[in-house]
Parts: sequence; C-alpha cells; structure tokens
Amino acid sequence: MIEIAVFVLAAAAVLGGALGVVLARNPVHAALGLIGSFFGIAVLFVDLDAHFLAAVQVIVYAGAVVVLFLFVIMLLGVDRSEDLSVEPLGGQRPLAGAAGIALLGVALATLFLAQGDGDVVTGTPSVIGSLAGGENVALLGRALFTDYLFAFEITSVLLVIAVVGAVVLARTPRRRAGDEQVEP
Repeated sequence: MIEIAVFVLAAAAVLGGALGVVLARNPVHAALGLIGSFFGIAVLFVDLDAHFLAAVQVIVYAGAVVVLFLFVIMLLGVDRSEDLSVEPLGGQRPLAGAAGIALLGVALATLFLAQGDGDVVTGTPSVIGSLAGGENVALLGRALFTDYLFAFEITSVLLVIAVVGAVVLARTPRRRAGDEQVEP
C-alpha cells in the first residue's frame, strides 16, 4: 500500500512538473518545473530499488543540467517579453496537439498490450552483469570507466562547447569611443 502511495505522489510530481514546463510563460518557472519533474523521477527510481539511477538523476539532471539551463536563460535575459498570441508557424499548435494525443495512444496501447504475467515490459536484460547483489554497481562502474570512457569524455567536451557557444552568442559587443550607436 505504501509503494502505491509513493508511486502516485511521485507520478503526480512528475506530471505536475512536466505541465509546469509546458505551460509556464516564464522560462525560469519552466526550469523549476523541470527540477520538480526530475525529483519525481528520482523518487520513482528509489521506489524501484534503483538507487544508483536515483542519485545520478538528482546529481546530473536536477543538478548540473538544470543549472546549465538556468545559466543560459539568465545569460540570454528573461526580462524580454514575447507575444505568445502570435504564432510563428501556422498550424503548429493543432499539429502538436494531435502528435501528443497520438503519443498518448501509443503509450496506452503499449501498456495494455504488453505480454507477460501482468508485468509491463521495461527493456532488455542487463548486459553488464547480474542484477543480484551489490556487485552490479562495481560492474557498472568498471564498464563506465573502461568501455564507455571515451563517450563520456566526448559528451563533456560537447557540453563545454555548448556553454561557450551560448556565452559568445549572448554577449553584446562593447561600444568603442567614437562609434555611433545604431538604433535597431
């Protein structure tokens, strides 16, 4: 009974955060909704006894990624208001609504049509090691720092390049003495 209550509360946090991301007009509020959604996902991982994934969810996603989002949002400026009543691409909103309904239908069909003893298929078996015992974390760490080390290093380089690119794009050029100010 407690697991069901934890699941319902965490699912409500995930859905509430996701709605906050989509419906918030202020980008900072949207990022806060994203943090709430990530914490709800971390609670769901804890409920599934995936404590390592819960820690990674909080540290990497709710910590680093959202801080990066907030950094870029603050760098680009949140004081500018946009007119949301003007639609830049005609028919975009009805098409997005139809795509969302289609994805919901596919997710529900997958949920109800999954084969098994009442369990929903969640993925393939572990390719790193057995799931029993505490040695799985050691095997996961060994795989991450040997076989997949290059992929992690490339990802970190790409994130640094993205931050530097955001800083360069958001930087306003300084006026030199004698330059005329051009009105936009």
